[in-house]
Amino acid sequence: MRVERLGGDKIRFFLTLDDLVDRGIEKDDMWRDIPKVHELFNDMMEHAYQELGFEVVGPVAVEVFALPAQGMVVVVTRGRVPKVEHDDLEPEEDVYELEVTMEETDDIIFRFNDLEDLIQAAMRMTSFIKQGGRVYAYRNGYYLVFGEDLKTDHLETLIAILSEYGEASTTTEPFLKEYGKTIFSINAINQIVKYFG
Repeated sequence: MRVERLGGDKIRFFLTLDDLVDRGIEKDDMWRDIPKVHELFNDMMEHAYQELGFEVVGPVAVEVFALPAQGMVVVVTRGRVPKVEHDDLEPEEDVYELEVTMEETDDIIFRFNDLEDLIQAAMRMTSFIKQGGRVYAYRNGYYLVFGEDLKTDHLETLIAILSEYGEASTTTEPFLKEYGKTIFSINAINQIVKYFG
C-alpha cells in the first residue's frame, strides 16, 4: 500500500493485487459493503495519518479505480466538517460518512516523470509486444496508454516493466486527448524504438 497527498484535503492510495489478497479481498469485493472492506478502509486511514498526518472525521468522498492486472487506486477527499452550534453537543469521533464512486477501465495508463524513463520502458517491452500504445504529454509527464490495441500473452510482465519505470495513473485517455498533447497516436512502442533506439 502506497499513499501520496494530492492536495490539502485529498490523498491517493495505490493498492496492489497482493495488498488485496493479503486481506482476503477480491477485486469485486470493493463494490460490496462487507467487514473486510471496512477494515481495509480503516487501515488505509490509519496509514494516511501515520505517513501524512491526514486525519478524517466527517464526510468523505472515495473514488475507487480498478486497473487491469495492477490493483486499485483509491482517491479519498475529505469534506468539510460541519460546525457544532451548541456547546453541549460533542462531535462523534471516528465517524466517516462515505460517498463512494467506483470506476473500472480496461485501459492501462502509466505516467512517466521524464521521456528517458518512457524510452527505457519501451525498449524493454519490445520483446513482448510488437505494436500498440499511445503517448500523451501533460503537466511535465508522459502518459503511455494501452487499450484494445494491446495484444500480448505477457500482461503481468508488461505491468511489472511499466511499474519499474513509471506509475499507474487514474487519468483517462479522453482527458489526455483534450488537455494534453498527443505525441504518438498509434503504435507508440514501435515509434519510440524507431526514433530513440
